[in-house]
Amino acid sequence: MQAQVRAEALSKTYRVGFFARRVRAVEDLSFEVRAGEIFGLLGPNGAGKTTTLKMLLGFVKPTSGHAFIAGRRAGTVASRRQLGYLPENPALYEFLRGDEYLIFAGRLCGLSRADARKRTAELLERVGLAGRADRPIRKFSKGMVQRLALAQALVGDPRIAILDEPMSGLDPIGRKDVRDLILQLRDEGRTVLFSTHILSDVEAICDRVGILVEGRLTDCGALADLVAPGARAVELVVENASPDLVARLQQDGTRVLQRDRATVLTFRDEGRARAALSAAVSSGATIVSLTPHRRSLEELFVSRARGKAATS
Repeated sequence: MQAQVRAEALSKTYRVGFFARRVRAVEDLSFEVRAGEIFGLLGPNGAGKTTTLKMLLGFVKPTSGHAFIAGRRAGTVASRRQLGYLPENPALYEFLRGDEYLIFAGRLCGLSRADARKRTAELLERVGLAGRADRPIRKFSKGMVQRLALAQALVGDPRIAILDEPMSGLDPIGRKDVRDLILQLRDEGRTVLFSTHILSDVEAICDRVGILVEGRLTDCGALADLVAPGARAVELVVENASPDLVARLQQDGTRVLQRDRATVLTFRDEGRARAALSAAVSSGATIVSLTPHRRSLEELFVSRARGKAATS
């Protein structure tokens, strides 16, 4: 599958302060986003996510390495024609009405006035601002500004959308609406790259994810591959278990907990849990649940972030 976004050994070093101290924001970063997929760039605040996106957009020149959009060098006019961009902190023309702003953005993208008006109506409906954008932007709530900025990112009908913290400032309903919209973009064959530090958003919609910590990519791939398919522990909950059955199952590190009328047994691997399930069924015990506990994205993310912090 063709890569729509590609970073090759990207690095960015800034000089800050009176003595021009060198600060490495991104270091030797390589990854790609395939056509028609949702890729989440995950990292704590200050990890280098925004700097990475700005290099891909051509807003920031990398110290070393190269970035490509749809096979074209990042920052060229040809590459930007493929893009829609939502910044982390949108700065819109507050004296314009929301609908006026989108029409203005559409005209800048080369749409005729009639097409810009039609596109504006479609996008306002799509982002949940229909009937609410006929007021100056300065009177918008933060969530409304975020929705309008997302509509602006899509006004040119881009094949690739780069979104920096797209759920920022949104309430739970707004976050769900934006997640649904991103899924719709993928269903239309578009490519979406977005940055976030909200793990639930990544788990809900991403095809693949990259974890960025202190400017370096620690992990990249499908969620199922990153968090490992095997279970770390398996919890079996049974009722009406005889003391003899519990005694037989409580061995080799198996933990047993009594919870009201139920007995909760936690096994270290799936094989022992399956054997215990078979024994419980044979003894006439009532099976309440069998739950594998797998490594979570949160555990992976925290271990990477803390590991970097400990070695820095």
